[in-house]
Formats: sequence, C-alpha cells, structure tokens
Amino acid sequence: FLARHMMSFTNVIVYNYQYMIDPKVSQMVSRELEKECVVVFDEAHNIDNVCIEALSVNLRQQTLDAASRNLSRLRNSIQRLKETDEQRLRDEYRRLVAGLVTQGALRSGGEELLANPVLPRDVVTETVPGSIRRAEHFVSFMHRFLAYLRERLKAKEVVSETPPSFVADLEKVVQVDAKTLRFCYDRLSSLMKTLEITDTDDYMAVQMVADFATLVGTYAKGFAIIIEPFDARLPNIPDPVLQLSCLDASLAMKPIFSKFQSVVITSGTLSPIDLYPRILNFHPVSIQSLSMTLTRDCMCPVVVTRGADQVPMTTAFELRSDPAVVRNYGRLLVELASVVPDGLVCFFVSYLYMDQIISKWHDMGVLQEVMQHKLIFIETQDVVETTLAL
Repeated sequence: FLARHMMSFTNVIVYNYQYMIDPKVSQMVSRELEKECVVVFDEAHNIDNVCIEALSVNLRQQTLDAASRNLSRLRNSIQRLKETDEQRLRDEYRRLVAGLVTQGALRSGGEELLANPVLPRDVVTETVPGSIRRAEHFVSFMHRFLAYLRERLKAKEVVSETPPSFVADLEKVVQVDAKTLRFCYDRLSSLMKTLEITDTDDYMAVQMVADFATLVGTYAKGFAIIIEPFDARLPNIPDPVLQLSCLDASLAMKPIFSKFQSVVITSGTLSPIDLYPRILNFHPVSIQSLSMTLTRDCMCPVVVTRGADQVPMTTAFELRSDPAVVRNYGRLLVELASVVPDGLVCFFVSYLYMDQIISKWHDMGVLQEVMQHKLIFIETQDVVETTLAL
C-alpha cells in the first residue's frame, strides 16, 4: 500500500509489464497515472505474449474443486451473517439494485482484491441482474456454472469453439445468459467485501472462475475456448484443461495507447521491427533500428552439420527424435560447456521439443555432465515465473 501511495509523488516508476497491461492489476495500481506520463516497455520482444496471457484463463479440475470449496465457505459465511448482522446483506442488496458496484462506490476499502479482469472500457455500468442480487442466489448460480464447467471438462477429444457458441450452449443447458456472466466478477467482489473476507488468497480459485465467466460473457471476438482432455506430451494421463485463450494481443494494449500520449516499445531483439505495429494494432510515430556495436571481435559463428558418428544433426521434424541426433546435440552441448568460460544459451525450435529433448538428455546423463561445468536454467512458458527466476 505504501508503494502504491508513493506512486503519486514519484517522477520515475519501474515495475513489471503486468502492472500496466493486466487489467486485474493495472486498475488497482496504474489507474491514477496521468496521460502525460511517458510509458516505456523495455525488453518488449515478448510483449505480445504478456498481452495474451493477461486476458487468458486456464481452468483445471483442481481449480473447479477448490472453487466448489470456496463457494461452500461463502455459503456458510452468508448463513452466519444472516444470524448476526443481516442488515449488512440488506444494505448490499440495496447498493446492487442502485447499480453502485460497477460505478465505483465499493472501490475503497477493498484494495486487497484484484480489479475487474476485463478492459476498463468494457466494464459494465448497468444494474446487477435480479437473479444474482441476493447473496445466496449468486452462490447457487456459481454452483450451477461450476457444474456445467465440470461436464465440459469430461470431453474425450480436443474441442475449440467461440465464446458466443459456448454461451449459447450454457444458456441452453443451465439457463444462464451472457449478461449475467458479465457481472460475475463485480458480484463476487461485492459479496467478499460484504462478508469482510480478508484471506482473499484462499479464494483465488473461485475468483478465477468468476474471471472466466466475466470474460466469456463480455467478449464475442478475439477469444477462443479450447478444451483439451490431456497434455499432448503425456497422452496416456488424463489432465483436462478448459482454456479461455485471448487471440488478439492488441486488445490489452489498446487502453494504454488510448490513455497515454507517449508510449515507447524497445528491446535489443525487437525483430522484425515492423511486425509489432501489426500485431499490437498501432501506428508508430517513429521507428528506429540501431546497429549493435561490439568493443571486441567476439562473433564467431560455427555451423555443425554432423556429429562425431557422422550422423546428420538436424531438427527437421522427421529426424529430430532420432536417438543419434538427440545424443549428438547433447554431446555438442557438453563439449561446449567444458571449454566456454562464460554462460551458454541453448535455443530449441519449440517448448514441446525442448521438453522432449531435456527429458531424454536427463535419461542419457547429459544434463548431469553439463552441470559439472554450468548451472542449468530451463525457461518456462510462464512469463512471470521466468522473469522472477532471472
């Protein structure tokens, strides 16, 4: 809270992308920044991934189980409040009838809760639907929604559909319309504040479900719903996941370009440089590409085409899983690690291929040999986790 308060008095603020891009966080932290502020995204070569992840939600069976437990706790808390201070629930109901939640009347005092997951311009400012105004009715609604999600997770094959298609099926099965879904975040936030819940981290699962409902009810375009019954890397182990995937990185950036007068996107590896205005949907005032200068002659490219056994070394799809190819790449890495005094970076053609090769290298003992010379850091697809690890 002190850091957020001090932001009003500072000239330079340095923080993670999420504080500016993710609407759940930016509406808590960055909403008071003036339009004259100069926003600089440094090391922005992965900014499109950050934008997509900020508006995407993944739900697994464990998440739904935890959300169900959260709803049971909320139901018990509502019952206790009815017995001790029912007036608080009546006051909340009157506020919801007046539509004050979405107009900011409940903003103060709930700063520990994340903000609305949708972009600021898309937050609903209407009255909360009557079917979810009463606390117990809202909890019952969320239980029905959870039951529907559980059924969808039972899919035996990969399913991909648009949000309107998903909502149409939901309405047919559970009698829930898109408008009610759009209010899930606001209604849950109001209820948690009314119940004076302080351990909000314990309720992250139900908040994720509410985020999912709010996003799928708000956006008809730029998103896809994908249901996968298992991980492609381990097809024999059931691990269903329901993904609301954002397909348009420009959605998260549009509020930033609209609010601030000066936005700078820079990186040492922003290539191809003309790609980013297209994927982020903006018209740059200036584009500059500066050539790299080196203080010493340290560029020494080497192309290795065959291993010591004369087997071709290639990541072509039909040969990349060949044990000899995997072994030769591993031996090359070990030999380089033993003679290069500084760090090494090993790039793979995809995360899937990286996971497969690292697993095989572990079985072959390659990683153990590398660790005799270097520490090993393996990148994950989670941008936040990778940033913190580095």
